[in-house]
Amino acid sequence: MDRLELTELARILRIWGGEDDCVELSEDVQDLYWIELGYDSLSLLQATGSIERKYDVLLDGELLELADTPRSFLRCVNQVLRGRATAAV
Repeated sequence: MDRLELTELARILRIWGGEDDCVELSEDVQDLYWIELGYDSLSLLQATGSIERKYDVLLDGELLELADTPRSFLRCVNQVLRGRATAAV
């Protein structure tokens, strides 16, 4: 798998961010800031670690700090995953 989809990101965030205070990720809320969605930096760090283990990649922490919405986070992660897939060819 060389692409992280919104549904998978939502599943991972539910595990690490909890379900009680967080907004369900959907196409409609992809451009809202994490804080508006109820996710804090700790849940994002844990989700990032989970993604790194699952996809066997190292994600740039500085780049992800700029990813302040689900859409920008997915863009950053998928850029790394595409680069890995391209390097393997």
